[in-house]
Amino acid sequence: MKSGIILKSLSGFYYVEDSESSKVITCRARGVFRKDDVKPVVGDSVKFTVESDGSGYIMEVMARKNSLVRPPIANVDAALVVFSAKEPDLSVKLLDRLLAVIETKHILPVIVVTKMDLLESDEFESKQALFAYYKGIGYELFETSTESGVGVRDVLDFLSGRTFVVCGQSGVGKSSLLNAMDDGLNIEVNEISKALGRGKHTTRHVELHKLGDALIADAPGFSALDLDDLEASDLRKAFIEFAKMQDGCKFRGCLHVNEPGCAVKGAAASGSVLKTRYENYLQFLGEIQDRKPRY
Repeated sequence: MKSGIILKSLSGFYYVEDSESSKVITCRARGVFRKDDVKPVVGDSVKFTVESDGSGYIMEVMARKNSLVRPPIANVDAALVVFSAKEPDLSVKLLDRLLAVIETKHILPVIVVTKMDLLESDEFESKQALFAYYKGIGYELFETSTESGVGVRDVLDFLSGRTFVVCGQSGVGKSSLLNAMDDGLNIEVNEISKALGRGKHTTRHVELHKLGDALIADAPGFSALDLDDLEASDLRKAFIEFAKMQDGCKFRGCLHVNEPGCAVKGAAASGSVLKTRYENYLQFLGEIQDRKPRY
C-alpha cells in the first residue's frame, strides 16, 4: 500500500502524488467509499494501490484536520488574505469578516498587503498603525510590492511546506503576487483572478499546484464571506483578541454587547481594542442573530 496526496479531482478520477516517488498516479476510488458516503477530495492524504497497468485505486482516506465545501478541499494549512494598500483602498470590514470565517475553519490566516509602493508618506504612517494592531494581536502580516519585489520572498518562504488557498477583493493584485512568487505557476493571470476571486465563478475541477515548496489551490469560491455557518459563540472565539480577554468578563458566555462587567467593552472604550474591530464584531454578531433559523 502506498501513501500520497490528491492533487486533482476530475470526472471520477483522482490524481495522486506518491509521497515516495513524487510520481502522479491516476486513481479511482474504491466502491466502498460510495456506500460509506466518503468522497475523497483534493488535499486528502490517502492510501492507494497501483495495478499492473499503472493505474491506481484509493483504498483509504486518512483523517482530515479540516475541510472546505467551497472549494471542496481538505487539509488546508493557510489562507492568504490579500488586500491592497491602495487602489482599491484596504477594507477593514472585509478583512475582519475574512479573518473571522477563516479562524472558525481552523486555518491559519496570513494577511498580505500589496501595492505598498503606491502610498504617500502620510498614508504609509497611518497604515503602519493599523498593521501594528493586527500584528500585535497575533496575525502574520506581510507588506509587499510586486513592482519592487519587496516582501514577496518573505511570503513565499513563510508558505513553504504548506497547502494554502487565496482570498480577497478583485483588483488587489492576487495574480501579480502569485506570479511574482513563482513565474512558473502554470495558471493564466485571468484564470487565477477568476478561480481565486469572489466565489461567483465555477471551474470544472479543483487542483493543487506547486508554488515553490508550497501547494496552492486553484479552485473556485474561497471568498470566505459567508457567515451562515457561524453561531454567536463561534464569533466570540474568531475575534482572537476578544477570546483572550473573555475570562475577564463578569459573565461566562458574554457576547460583549450590553453585559455589565465586560472586559472587551472596557478595552474597546479605552482604545486598547481597535474601534473598527469592535464595531465590525457588533455588526457581524447582529447579522448572525438576525439570521432566520434553519430547520
